[in-house]
Amino acid sequence: MSTTLVKAAPTPPARHRPAWTSAAHAVGWYAAARLTGLLVAVVAAAATGRGPRTALGASWDSVHYLSIAAHGYRTWYVTGSGLTYSDLAFFPLYPALIRAGSAVLPLSPVDTALLISAVAGCVAAWGIHSVVRMVAGPRTATVVVVLWALLPHAIVLTTAYTEALFIALCAWALHALLRERYLLAGGLAVAAGLTRPSGLAVIAAVVTAAVLARRDRRAWAGALIAPLGWLAHVAWAGARTGRPLGYLDIQAKWGSHFDFGYGTLRFAAHLLLTREQPLFYGAMLVVAAAVVAFVLLVRGALRQPDSLPPVLLVYTAVLLALAVGQTGNWGCKARMLLPAFPLLLPAAAALCRARRTAAYATVTVLAVVSVAYGAYLVVFAGKPL
Repeated sequence: MSTTLVKAAPTPPARHRPAWTSAAHAVGWYAAARLTGLLVAVVAAAATGRGPRTALGASWDSVHYLSIAAHGYRTWYVTGSGLTYSDLAFFPLYPALIRAGSAVLPLSPVDTALLISAVAGCVAAWGIHSVVRMVAGPRTATVVVVLWALLPHAIVLTTAYTEALFIALCAWALHALLRERYLLAGGLAVAAGLTRPSGLAVIAAVVTAAVLARRDRRAWAGALIAPLGWLAHVAWAGARTGRPLGYLDIQAKWGSHFDFGYGTLRFAAHLLLTREQPLFYGAMLVVAAAVVAFVLLVRGALRQPDSLPPVLLVYTAVLLALAVGQTGNWGCKARMLLPAFPLLLPAAAALCRARRTAAYATVTVLAVVSVAYGAYLVVFAGKPL
């Protein structure tokens, strides 16, 4: 017997758009925000003599994804800054889609990668809206999508990175859980686990749903298949390195390991005492805001237990723990939090309660900051996103 995970608040249906028109409205806002940011980044790149395809599709992690798509995992190592790099750190689904897409479409691998991100970003916006609509209604769902599209690192959603694809898979897996479609959720979790190491978050959500559903065999079947994608790549990387936990060694050689947040606190203290690039201050401000938002989210869930499904809380908690608890990749921590869209619920609820002029002014300021900061990240920062 399954347990209902969402208790929808009664609302007058006549005042709401149909689900598909409300979702289309939200996706339209997402597309407008990201297209504006994309155009500004392209203009900034052209002004500095860089081609837009290079700035958006052939830098930092995207170089590795394109190399894997073209040549497979070559397990090559490059030494720089005292670190040893292996492309086994990158999960295979995105490069596999790039390879398949460029084989059937009249597009280069770079253009195929950008197309995948563009389409996946819209699918992710639709999925986020669908999840939040079930929890907080259509108006809040649209506001969450707008805020998500205007996050400081949202430019990543239109680059040759995995975030757009990963978030699309996670959002629809969570939606499937809320609809008690456990096998679909498990299958989407498999795909998410083949996309990024943080697929652990959606896997944890699927397992949580199974625990809550108790004797529902479909829920436990979904929980059993959910980690298979993540485990497959980690096991394969271990086999390639000759060590069962070889993937952790690979991450350590990239300068990253899990230390429960000690390194993050040390780096935050370092930023207070010295001068660094704006990228690092921006990332740490996002992390601090995420921690505050999570506290508000938990407080709201404790006050009103039916206000937030446990699967969303677990999903968000794991993503936040991975971002804060992992050392290294300081400038990337804000990007790692892009999938944690439930953190935007408190801010979205506040905007829905605010006066219209105040809400519009807030969104306008966020849009200007997002567009300008996005151009800075891909054109001027000179650091991994």
